[in-house]
This record gives sequence, structure tokens and C-alpha cells, in this order.
Amino acid sequence: MGRIKIGVIGTGIIGKSHLENYSKIPEVELAALCDVCPETLAGAAERFGVKDTYADFRDLLKRDDITAVDVCVHNNLHAPITIAALKAGKHVYCEKPMAGSYKDALAMREAAARLGLKLHIQLATLYSRENWIAKDIIDKGWLGRIYHARSVGYRRRGRPYVDGYATKEFVNSKYSAGGALFDMGVYHISQILFLAGLPEVERVTGRTYQENPMDAKRREISGYDVEELGLGFVNFAGGMSLDILEAWSINVNPFDGSFIVGSEGGVRLEPLSFHKSDGDLAMDTKFDVGIYDYRSRMLRDHYDAYKSSQGHWAAALAGEVPLLDTSGTALQTALISEGIFMSQKLGREVTAAEIKAGSASRSMTRQDVGGGKAIEYEAI
Repeated sequence: MGRIKIGVIGTGIIGKSHLENYSKIPEVELAALCDVCPETLAGAAERFGVKDTYADFRDLLKRDDITAVDVCVHNNLHAPITIAALKAGKHVYCEKPMAGSYKDALAMREAAARLGLKLHIQLATLYSRENWIAKDIIDKGWLGRIYHARSVGYRRRGRPYVDGYATKEFVNSKYSAGGALFDMGVYHISQILFLAGLPEVERVTGRTYQENPMDAKRREISGYDVEELGLGFVNFAGGMSLDILEAWSINVNPFDGSFIVGSEGGVRLEPLSFHKSDGDLAMDTKFDVGIYDYRSRMLRDHYDAYKSSQGHWAAALAGEVPLLDTSGTALQTALISEGIFMSQKLGREVTAAEIKAGSASRSMTRQDVGGGKAIEYEAI
């Protein structure tokens, strides 16, 4: 089988990160790039040695030789571009979050299923060695019956643009739909859901905050209107619960990270450790991650296909391994995130059915980006 030809739509901060990862995968050929900003596009094409470039993603999608595309644009453009690519017969890798709303994410997943194409969402935390050790621990039954988990993300001051990095679109809901929960929380919530076996959401409650001072000029330029702190509590079918704390900016020193606890033991995810009590004896266990990685690489079939998101995507496209259900995990994450926003708005707990019924599309149907060029997107 020849090299897999992939086109990348969006060559900004995230796009360049994806391109860097693809450049290390021999089985992948970067066949084409697309961006509405000529300078950004030209720089990426030169850096990664890609000859064919496009200003309009629909021209790229006309290429019969391209097997898959990678969508690296703003959150509210994920759904329309992904669905257009699927309709053009391309498998799609999409940057996180899956979309700006549960409704849009569901439309993406349903389109992929209807057309019989692969849809992969960038959930980088699923590919760490620590995540696979935690999964082994859980699969062995060391935790017993899982009943609670905590999803945590911490930055003391790390809001995009207003704190000195990234672009203003990250903090404007017109483009991003959300803040800390969409930028960071997706990684932590999705990892918990993955490790816990994707439990069914029943009810969500939450609060969001934007309280800390920021650069006044950058606030005005960006139209900053998203949360810097997101809090949530989720009840799942079967009795499991999850609490969420995701901070872009908070006035406190670092707090402990995510964990999952069960009737027989518990596991912290960062740094990785296992905890168990037997009578009066409390045991706290650390792991030799390097030895695990070495032995797994030597003894497990296709182990390297699960060490990075792009590497896994390439292996799945080549038919070497089945594609992890990242779109299912990301869809459930979108349901929880939207539940937190809805709970904040209504001032009460909301059910999964309410979230699904109340979810509205956030997809852009027309947006001026890069050089003032207006681009039309097909309604989904």
C-alpha cells in the first residue's frame, strides 16, 4: 500500500502542530494545505515541503487522490467543514473540541456513520503511556466498582490572547463557543469517560466564571466573552459521578489533578499512582513507566499505533488497527460541557434529555477570516 495522502485545512497554531506530527510518520504524505491567510499558508507550505496549497477548502476536497483531511480551524467551523469533507468522500480527523455544541457534534458523527467514513477527534490525553497503564489497571479490576471520578485542569494565568499567547478568536464565543472547558477541559473529561467505559450521562449541574482582571486593550480587541473557570457535577446511569474543575485563570496555587476511585482502589492520572487500603494498611503505588513502555513496545502487536493521535489515525487509515471511538467520547464530552453552560444559564440541574433537546447549532455559516474574504459554508 502506498503512502496515505492527507490534506490539512487550517495552518495556524494547531495546524502547524498537526503538520509537525505528520512529518514524523513515514506512511503519511502531506498532499495539500488550505488556509485563508496567504502568509500563514505560504509559511507552512515552505516549512513542511508541501507544493499544493488552496485558499478555499472546497477546492482541496475536489482532489480525488486525497484519502483524508485534517480540520484545524476554529471550533464553530469544525462541523460545517467536517461534514462537507465527509460528503466529498474523505475520512476526517478533527481538532478538539468536536464542535461548538452537542447538536453540531452529533451531526458530524451521524454524517460519518451514514456515509461509512472514519471520523477521528484529537484527544491527545488518550495516547499517553500513563493513560494506557491506568486502562490496564482498570481492565484488571483493581479498582472494583468505579463510583466517582474527578476531572481537573489548572492554569494560574493562562487565558489565550489576553494573557499573551495565541489569537483573539480563542476567547470569543462567536468562533470558539467556549473557553477553559473547550480548550482544556475536553482533554481531561474525555480521558475520564474513556477510562470509565463511556458511562451514560443522566444529569449535569455547573457554574462558569470570568472574574479575574485582564489587559483592558486585549479584552476590547478580542471581545472576550467565555469562561476562565468551569465547574461541573455529572451523574451517570449506574451510580457513577464526576466532578469537574477546569481553570484558565484562578487565584490559588496548583491543586491535585484528575483521579478515578472504586470500591477496591483508586488511580491518580497525573502523576500516575495507584492507591488501595487493606484493613489498617494503606498502600500508595508508583509505576516504572519506562519499563512498561519498553516491554509493551516489544511484546504487544501494534503498540506504537496507540502512542499518538496522528500515529493512531494513520494506522487506522492503513487498516492496521481499528479506530478508537474518539468521536463517541468527544460527543459525550460535548454533552457534558453544554450541560454545564445550560445549568449556569438556567440556575439548576439539567437532564441529558434537556441538553440534547435544547442544544442549538453554533456552526458558522458565513465568516470573514483572513484578508477579508467571505466564505460560504453549507448548512448542516
